[in-house]
Amino acid sequence: MTPFSKIPVTIVTGFLGAGKTTLIRHLVENARGRRLALVINEFGDVGVDGEILRSCDGDACAPEAIVELANGCLCCTVADDFLPAIEGLLALPNRPDHIVVETSGLALPKPLIKAFDWPEIRAKLTVDGVVAVVDGRAVVDGRFADDPEAVLAQRAEDASIDHDNPLEEVYEDQLLAADLVVVNKADLLAESDLAAIEAEIRRAIPRAVKVVTAAEGRVDPAVALGLFAAAEDDLAARPSHHEIEGDHDHDDFDTFVVEIAPARDPASLVERLKAVAESHDVLRIKGFVAVEGKPMRLLVQGVGNRFRHQFDRPWGADEARAGRLVVIAEKGLDEAAVRAALAA
Repeated sequence: MTPFSKIPVTIVTGFLGAGKTTLIRHLVENARGRRLALVINEFGDVGVDGEILRSCDGDACAPEAIVELANGCLCCTVADDFLPAIEGLLALPNRPDHIVVETSGLALPKPLIKAFDWPEIRAKLTVDGVVAVVDGRAVVDGRFADDPEAVLAQRAEDASIDHDNPLEEVYEDQLLAADLVVVNKADLLAESDLAAIEAEIRRAIPRAVKVVTAAEGRVDPAVALGLFAAAEDDLAARPSHHEIEGDHDHDDFDTFVVEIAPARDPASLVERLKAVAESHDVLRIKGFVAVEGKPMRLLVQGVGNRFRHQFDRPWGADEARAGRLVVIAEKGLDEAAVRAALAA
């Protein structure tokens, strides 16, 4: 099904809540007989993304072909986590035709691409392409760099520059590593907004990269897979802030898990989460919650003050109906205040 002698790997990167998991699920559901294996890297110890992907149907997402790594930074633990995960997938009776790796929203993709140059990986795998998923609505709202090109130029001239907003670096490094950029949630934007986002992306990336728009992560596998980029051989064309500045520091972000009591109804819960996100400038809230009188588990996902929720599956007969939410924010968040607000 592929001209590769090696198994191709697609790295899906993107900022928090951009829609990476939704895109991957769409790829799985439209695999057309291709065996996909998934490596999912979470930030926090509630496996939201892995749970979503395990709930889909079809041979392409068999349980043994989904590996979940909850260390929050796959780029920092390649030898300890990524290599064993890959070895396990290659040892399956039915080896995958294609592997999809979802990085956490705070991960930098380039160190992971570099790992594919290691002899033990290079002999078996190649990076088919890096897909960067962008939350179009968030970009329009100004949650990232106003002028990425100027930021890159300034950092290149002064390696000691003080960085006011680490989110800009994460966002830009993901774009700079990409072979395909997916501007997701396009259905929420005007044509003029989409044009402005695409122009900004093209200014930020110093090479030709495909940019496509999508709603609900619906990108045809024929577009996202089979890019033949061999990114491990093209590292020089994928610059990174942190090659200039040194190792990146995940202390820029705080993450913690909050146990939450059963909600009376989803609408009131979401309004409370929106208020907490706005008051404390929370980047991301995601997890599962029990709802009083309902046999189904409620999946909640929020980016800033924008939330989505749905009942994803029934609670298991022997499963504790314990609500747990992962909270992610920049360093300095008042964790005690957030916990108290969520428990109110």
